[in-house]
Amino acid sequence: MKHTVSEEDARSITVDGLLTNYFDIGKGRTVVLLHGSGPGVSAYANWGQLIGDLAQEFRVLAFDMPGFGLSQRMTGGYSVPAWCKHLLDFLEILDLQSVTLVGNSLGGSIALSATFTNPARIAKLVLMGTPCGRFEVTPALKAGRIYDGTLASMQEVLKMFPFDKTLVTDEMVQSRWKAAQEPGALEAFKSLVPDEPSSDGGPVIVSGVPEKIVARLTQPILVLHGRDDKVVPFELGLRIHQAAQHSELHSFSGCGHWVQHERRKGFLQLTRDFIKAELL
Repeated sequence: MKHTVSEEDARSITVDGLLTNYFDIGKGRTVVLLHGSGPGVSAYANWGQLIGDLAQEFRVLAFDMPGFGLSQRMTGGYSVPAWCKHLLDFLEILDLQSVTLVGNSLGGSIALSATFTNPARIAKLVLMGTPCGRFEVTPALKAGRIYDGTLASMQEVLKMFPFDKTLVTDEMVQSRWKAAQEPGALEAFKSLVPDEPSSDGGPVIVSGVPEKIVARLTQPILVLHGRDDKVVPFELGLRIHQAAQHSELHSFSGCGHWVQHERRKGFLQLTRDFIKAELL
């Protein structure tokens, strides 16, 4: 049965002392969707139009990471290790065992980190637009860092994510802009990208999960990456595929950073088949 999901379907739970906003829809194998970063992003913004499709076959959970959406803000600073701990504690509180993590961009980094930290809980990984290793910050990634709080700026930032700019609708811009007005809404995102050049005057370098960590994971990994991703270049998805012990890589031409939206049918079919396949 198809589930229609709205923001009103969200629940809340306290994790690490932080009220956490989340969705829990459907039955079957457990799939946890992890959103990416960006001004005004949330679980619903990334996944709201896809949860219902996946929930026809699986139990699907998606939550706002601390610092994003309607979840409480962290007071001790934001980092991938802190978000990773929050995710694992979320799984523990809800007694979620042997889950598939589906991570978009930052969510993919957190999925990799959580799998390395507690491999017993994670059965499989689906990663889209996920960074790996050190790389020079892209203009598109840096543009989000200098978002100035206006509607026009939000529109320009969002247009850097997809290959087809018409996917950025007025409704999307308004929704993301409104969410970005919440107190502390930009702190988490802006903590991810340095705004100063390196000490030697070279380009700004940011880091994803190191390849040596990816190489130690034994879980099957499905890597989905837009060939025209201007935020996290395709080469970084290729790094994951080359480093991983068990991986599949699907690249999409004419596709940017939002694989799940830009190639919706392909994303759904590949993800469903991958989750349902017998473990190696």
